Amino acid sequence: MKESGRKQGAPSPCAACKLLRRRCAQDCVFAPYFPADEPQKFANVHKVFGASNVNKMLQELPVHQRGDAVSSMVYEANARVRDPVYGCVGAISSLQNQIDVLQTQLALAQAEVVHLRVRQTASLSSHGFGPASPSNSGSPSSKLVASQTKPIYDMDLAHYEESMWTC
Repeated sequence: MKESGRKQGAPSPCAACKLLRRRCAQDCVFAPYFPADEPQKFANVHKVFGASNVNKMLQELPVHQRGDAVSSMVYEANARVRDPVYGCVGAISSLQNQIDVLQTQLALAQAEVVHLRVRQTASLSSHGFGPASPSNSGSPSSKLVASQTKPIYDMDLAHYEESMWTC
């Protein structure tokens, strides 16, 4: 079992106590979550939330929830260091925008695939390479029906692309 940054014999202070320049007690609330070998982890959390607030939050939580709370605080603190205004919300927003752009690109690619398949099928049919079925017998009525059908890919892609950028 890991001893949370403390060596047997001579106890070394956890990252929090080291940064705060205080003695690290055996029951230090920070020690299990901020080991001495990860000083930047606590430094960012301290910079964003303050040691006193982190201490209060951890004291108010049941022990089994503290690890998750520290993980959340570390994530938000690191995001706030990178982006002081938006923090992790800025990262989430950026990722959502990337998803939207990629979904639009995927829809356009799928529409192009359908378009190409229909063109290929029409090309093969016009050269007599289509499947031999009663509907493709070459009779005048089947040619008339085929010429009047609209392809399923018939959509206004220019309008679709334009609407993509209005968000």
